[in-house]
Amino acid sequence: MEIDEIAPTDVTADADVVVVGLGVGGEETANRLAAAGLSVVGIERNLVGGECPFWGCVPSKIMIRAGNALAEARRVDHLAGQARVEPDWSIVAKRIREEATAGWTDDAGVERFTSKGGRFVRGTGRLVGTGLVRVGDETFRARVGVVLGTGTTPVIPPVPGLAGTPYWTNREAMELAELPGSLVILGGGAIGAELAQVFARFGVRVGMVEAGERVLALEEPESSERVAAALRADGVTVHTGARAERVEYDGSGFTVHLSDGDRLRGERLLVATGRRAVLDTLGLETVGLDPTRRFVATDDRMRVADGIWAVGDLTGHGAFTHVAMYQAGIAIDDILRRAGVHDTAGDGRRADYRALPRVTFTDPEVGAVGLTERQARDRGLNVQVGFTPLSESSRGWIHQVGDEGFVKLVADADRGVLVGATSAGPVGGEVLSALAVAVHAEVPVTTLAGMIYAYPTFHRAIETAVRALLR
Repeated sequence: MEIDEIAPTDVTADADVVVVGLGVGGEETANRLAAAGLSVVGIERNLVGGECPFWGCVPSKIMIRAGNALAEARRVDHLAGQARVEPDWSIVAKRIREEATAGWTDDAGVERFTSKGGRFVRGTGRLVGTGLVRVGDETFRARVGVVLGTGTTPVIPPVPGLAGTPYWTNREAMELAELPGSLVILGGGAIGAELAQVFARFGVRVGMVEAGERVLALEEPESSERVAAALRADGVTVHTGARAERVEYDGSGFTVHLSDGDRLRGERLLVATGRRAVLDTLGLETVGLDPTRRFVATDDRMRVADGIWAVGDLTGHGAFTHVAMYQAGIAIDDILRRAGVHDTAGDGRRADYRALPRVTFTDPEVGAVGLTERQARDRGLNVQVGFTPLSESSRGWIHQVGDEGFVKLVADADRGVLVGATSAGPVGGEVLSALAVAVHAEVPVTTLAGMIYAYPTFHRAIETAVRALLR
């Protein structure tokens, strides 16, 4: 019998909900549905929790915090006296291995789920019909529905000579026990920029290649300029507007030949050129969905089709943990209503991405929410821009921290509200919270102008930028 020809008698177990993929969004969904009393089967082929706790957000922030500590210690001579700094990567590697990832095991995650009554299955889940999921030799039937949360995988560009070499992705970088002497990074997005700065601060000779005209191409140009300058100040060689045309590996290192005729040599090569959803193994075609699409399309309740929901990176709204958790909450609410656990009165939560926040944890830190200036203009909005360096409002602190940063506001002049904002500086992600509220709640610019902003804080630059909007 073909796998797509499942008869009712071939079902090995029933459940209210089957969750395929227990990354951040899938795990949250499975745990909360099980805690609510539904029978839930959770399927994961790798580690429960996915990229974030093991190869992404959590270990990378340990690395970034360590790199920032080195940079701050090196400022002591300028600010307060004398300091001797000797980087030791073994401390970072031990913290990641022992404190953050438990040696890359997910026993705790599995126990969290099963202790709530869920059934955990290790393997690759695949839809084989409406409400049916096959994993290994078992077929589960979902009475309420199926949730897809299988995430994304790194994009490996088709550069001649790259395939078959021991290049790194984010996973190898997070599991690193010893530092190489030199490293080439393909990709100047958030992951590439963050790791380039960390490794450079630990003494690795780093070269970065970005095919686009600037690093952090999805953010404001001002953010790109400041991050590129900071990387270069930390010793990173930044190549923009140049493609990797060919890669050579000779057993001791990599040589990357660039389209501008330059060459970069490194002991190791890190590929950080984006991520993509893997849909062609999910069996989407068995329920009338297109497996060749880049992402799974959902409505504002995270529904893909009747009885199917999707959460997390595979929905195409950004590879962010906070987006996956946000989507999980919406899907959970909708599923509980469908299951009759929640009162069906009312409309329920709906996904709204107008104020989607994102933070690049470089130094300076870049926080952004909503639309960039270019995106707003491309949408035909009547755009007003307010911009101010942090030094205009926080001069007392700027002399203490190094990079001065900025606040940039993008407003829809016709409605008098912010549609986007960027906060770049020592605590850009923290300053962003006020701007995210303003964009999400559509707080009038005149209201923002009438607020009292504490001095001397970095967020006080918001007031100066708002005033620039009203000139």
